[in-house]
Amino acid sequence: MKSISLYVERDSFIHDVDPITKLLYILFALIIPIILPSFTTSFICVGISIVLLIAAKVIRKTIPVFSFVFLVLITVVIIQGLFKPENETALFQIGPVVMYKEGLLYALMITLRVTNIVSSFMILVLTTKPSDLVETLVRKGMSPRIGYVIVSVFQIIPEMISSMGTIMDAQRARGMETEGNLFVRTKAFLPLLGPVILGSLINTKERAMALEVRGFNSSAPKTYLNEEKTYNHSRVIQSVMLLLVVCAVTWRIFV
Repeated sequence: MKSISLYVERDSFIHDVDPITKLLYILFALIIPIILPSFTTSFICVGISIVLLIAAKVIRKTIPVFSFVFLVLITVVIIQGLFKPENETALFQIGPVVMYKEGLLYALMITLRVTNIVSSFMILVLTTKPSDLVETLVRKGMSPRIGYVIVSVFQIIPEMISSMGTIMDAQRARGMETEGNLFVRTKAFLPLLGPVILGSLINTKERAMALEVRGFNSSAPKTYLNEEKTYNHSRVIQSVMLLLVVCAVTWRIFV
């Protein structure tokens, strides 16, 4: 059975990069805006991640994620623009509602940082198989138990979506109305939560039992089915990121 994950099969050099380098890129994308807290730095980091997502041919897969994130961030913009304690400079007014410059700038910074975090993580999630990621980390010395937890986290949401789709198809086959206005959709959706959550718990238990039967907790040295994947330019990419971090720290200290 094909593993359920957010991974998207594409032919791109981003997919060929090893998981460790992608993890280091996430760390790089998080650290640089902290060292150099400016709009320019955040814009550049977000731009780099977007370009990498386009190069990996997975940018369309990020649209639902970014749509949800921006929907949440709209509330941040409104709250900060209206109620931030440091608000002084009014930008515009709609009736009794006044939006302030300080709050909007602060909300924009939060928006850029959240977008930067999400986009950098999406590069890893959409272009790396969870099994490859975990196997690489285990080869580097990580506990297989932690690896199993990571795989489970990557798979739980897609697995629940798949189960929900299967149940919805079964309900339609039995004549249940699942399409229409918001009330009809909500009425059809709420009864699915119980079976989906219960099914996920049962699957987790069965998977744990299967792993135990196969000697998952054995103290004997582990072997690997596949050869370790390497990317020829990984050291160059990692060195460039390290150099940029050093330059950013130097700039922050001396400039």
